[in-house]
Amino acid sequence: MNVLVPIANGSEEMEAVIIIDTLRRAEFEVTVAGLTAGTIEASRGVKLVPDTTWELVDPADFDVLLLPGGFGGTEAFMAHAGVQQALKDFDAAGKWFGCICAAALALNEAGVLEGKRFTCYPGVEQKLPPNVQPERDPVVVDGHLITSQGPGTAFEFALKVIAECGSPNLADEVRAGLLL
Repeated sequence: MNVLVPIANGSEEMEAVIIIDTLRRAEFEVTVAGLTAGTIEASRGVKLVPDTTWELVDPADFDVLLLPGGFGGTEAFMAHAGVQQALKDFDAAGKWFGCICAAALALNEAGVLEGKRFTCYPGVEQKLPPNVQPERDPVVVDGHLITSQGPGTAFEFALKVIAECGSPNLADEVRAGLLL
């Protein structure tokens, strides 16, 4: 399973690293693509070094697209034409995609949340239109969309991605290895 995880200045570091690390433990091929070249400064000042830049990848080569939250990163995803188009393309193709936390705003910007069940960080719904409102569950799956609430739910999010895109047995093996 090839997974694309974009990151930008202001992305939530726990969400990004937990997604990346947990999926790599399941032997998923994870590519971390910075929206800008070089080191990314995450939301709490942690420095993250992407594998590559967004411009050097073709999202069509990936099976899964996952966005970490963090308001700075989310704003960058909302403004980035390539990320916005990739979200639309993944949704239209029935390919797996998802997000954690505030990144639901980027999915809404791409027009891929309307009519779907999803969740996000509590309070983010105030920035969403009335016809696009989240559920309160820690992780929600609707078709090929997987969403989660925040840093504290990042492991459950990543394990759900493994269960849905790989297998429940593989997710159980990774969970056991993490002592969760």
